[in-house]
Amino acid sequence: MTDAGVAAPSLGGRTTHAHGARDRRVWLAVAVLVVVLPHAPGLTTDFGRSLLTQMGIAIVFALSYNVLFGETGLLSFGHAVYFGLGGYAAIHCMRAINHGLPLPMPFVPLAGAAGGLVCGLAFGALTTRRAGTIFALISLGVGELVYAATFLLPGLFGGEEGITASRTRALALPGLDLGSQLQVYYVVAAWALVSAAAMRAFTRTPVGRLCNAVRDNPERVQFVGYDPQRIRFIAFAVAGLFAGVAGGLHALNYEIVAADAVGAQRSGSVLVMAYMGGTGSFAGPVVGAIVLTWLETSLSAYTSAWLLYVGLIFIAIILFAPAGLWGIVAMHAPILHTRALRRVLARYAVALLPGAIMVAGAAALIEMSYRLSTQRELGSVVKLGPLALDASTPVPWIAGAAMLVGGLVLLRISARFVAVAWQAATLEARGGGAP
Repeated sequence: MTDAGVAAPSLGGRTTHAHGARDRRVWLAVAVLVVVLPHAPGLTTDFGRSLLTQMGIAIVFALSYNVLFGETGLLSFGHAVYFGLGGYAAIHCMRAINHGLPLPMPFVPLAGAAGGLVCGLAFGALTTRRAGTIFALISLGVGELVYAATFLLPGLFGGEEGITASRTRALALPGLDLGSQLQVYYVVAAWALVSAAAMRAFTRTPVGRLCNAVRDNPERVQFVGYDPQRIRFIAFAVAGLFAGVAGGLHALNYEIVAADAVGAQRSGSVLVMAYMGGTGSFAGPVVGAIVLTWLETSLSAYTSAWLLYVGLIFIAIILFAPAGLWGIVAMHAPILHTRALRRVLARYAVALLPGAIMVAGAAALIEMSYRLSTQRELGSVVKLGPLALDASTPVPWIAGAAMLVGGLVLLRISARFVAVAWQAATLEARGGGAP
């Protein structure tokens, strides 16, 4: 009995040490990737590095929202308030630096963090008294209130034009004057890594575990002696702080903060990031932030209906992959080392063709509809890859509808074979062998 009592802590210690070593390797790999990424082929231009910078800002913002929603279960429709107010605090700090404040510009996100934290404490004391639907509605009201205030107080928020500042007129650190996009990227990346590590550490503290408990069963938390409202308030303040960091990085990157930074569209954007990537894991919002930023940037260069495509992708993920994109990746982890993985990938390849046909048909219908309804002055001919479709004739419409319906039918048929392969892979992963 004594031996068992001694062995158990030893095993637990070895397990904890193994997890810690694995986490350190992951963080080291991420740090190395962040350093070399702007020098990768295709990302060495100012556009590529600007895209990476936007992704870094979006990652911090999405992770801050995940502290609120994924960890604590608080669905907010006004999280952009803390992003935007943090951004306003940072842009005012930048203006003060432009006028002689002896503070290096890379430390400006600290002002954003302070602004987000103060506003999180102020609004959180009110909003976290309730949870669920009531909290969501209150957060929506707070968002609209702050958005209206940005126009009512032009001296503080700059009105419709916003507030501008320069990131280069400042006390420069050696070799870091923020004159190039590469330098801005590295500053944003450093803050993103620090913020992500801090939020990851928060989720592993006793308070972070209590946030999960409040999300799952607040009555039980209250029964064991903790106040759910206080836990929600702490999580709200932490989320506001890191949303303010993201707002400060936004101000540093764009050198302007306007009313859209606190608007409903930005609040909806961070919600889509979290849901698209998956709120059930720490990596999910990171994936969602990267994918949504890439979609917004790449699709907008090819089509004016890019927002419609983003909405359709979001709906498809909610309906068919409720665990998000990272959930799909994690779902394949148990079968990675099984022979059934090859069969699953083969069935995916078979389903890819009808899926591509369905998407091509849907894109043709969307582009032709959008051209006729909102862009008649550009004519009726729509370019879709190498094809030129005349939306004023019935043939493209019939072909697009046939591709959409036919691809959908074939995809549903191929999905049955994918399901069979998945059942075999699951049995083999559990040790049951292939049927």
